[in-house]
Amino acid sequence: MSDPIAPRLAFTDGASIPQVGFGLYKISTDDARRLTLEAIDAGYRHLDTAALYGNEREVGQAVRDAPVARDELFVTSKVWKDDNGFDETLRAFDASMARFELERLDLYLIHWPVPSTDRYVDTWRALIRLQQEGRVRSIGVANFHAHHIQRLVDETGVWPVINQVELHPWLPQTALREFDDAHEILTEAWSPLARGRVLADTTLAAIAAKHGRTPAQVVLRWHVQLGNVVIPKASSPARIRENLDVFGFALDAEDLAAIAALETGERTGRDPDLD
Repeated sequence: MSDPIAPRLAFTDGASIPQVGFGLYKISTDDARRLTLEAIDAGYRHLDTAALYGNEREVGQAVRDAPVARDELFVTSKVWKDDNGFDETLRAFDASMARFELERLDLYLIHWPVPSTDRYVDTWRALIRLQQEGRVRSIGVANFHAHHIQRLVDETGVWPVINQVELHPWLPQTALREFDDAHEILTEAWSPLARGRVLADTTLAAIAAKHGRTPAQVVLRWHVQLGNVVIPKASSPARIRENLDVFGFALDAEDLAAIAALETGERTGRDPDLD
C-alpha cells in the first residue's frame, strides 16, 4: 500500500483536509466499496460522497474494511436539497450515519442552497448543532455563491470552513475564490475536469506533452497550485493512481497563463441562484 501523497490543508476550526480526494459521484453501489478501497490503497485519505450519491453504505464498509486507521481517513457527506430545513437536516444526518455505520463524520456540507425554498439558513443551524454535539468534526457548504455565505454568517455568526463548487479551467471562479480566501474558507472543486470535456483542449495537450504528463494531471496540478481542494472521480485503478500523482511536477507562469486564457464561464451543472 502506498503512503499518502496529498498534503493536508488547514481549516479555521483546527481540523485539516487532504488536498486531493476521491470523488464518488455517480459511482454505483456495485462499484463503490471496491473503488474506495482501490483509492485508499493508492494513497487517498479523503473520500467525498453524499446522500444523493446512494453509496454511503458502501463507502462506510470500505472505511471499516481498509487496513488504515479511521483517524487517517477523511470522510465527507452532504445533506440533499430535499432535506433542507432544521429538523429535516437532523433526520437526514441520522439516516446518513446509519448507512455509514461510522461513529463520526469528518465533514458535512449543505449540498445546495436552493434559494427558492429559503431554507438553507435553517439547514446551517442544524449543521452548527451537529458540530456542537461532536457528531461531525467540520461543517461547510457546497454550491454557494458569496452572498449565500454572507447571509449564513449574518444570521448565525458561524462561517463555513469550505465551499465546494463547480470549478475547472472554463469556470475558474476567480471572484468566489477571492471571497473564500478573504474569509479563510477553503475552495473545493467538483467537476474539476469539466466532466472530462476540457481534456480535449489542445492547449492542455501541449502543456501535458511539455511535462510528460496527461492533460488530466495538468488540470489537477493547476487546481493544486491555485490552492483548491480537488476531488477527481475515476473508475479504473490506473486512473485513480494517475489522478493522485500530481505532486512531482509544477506548472510554470507560462503554463498558468495559457490555462487562464481557457476561461469561458461555461458550467456543466446549474447556477446555484437558479434553484
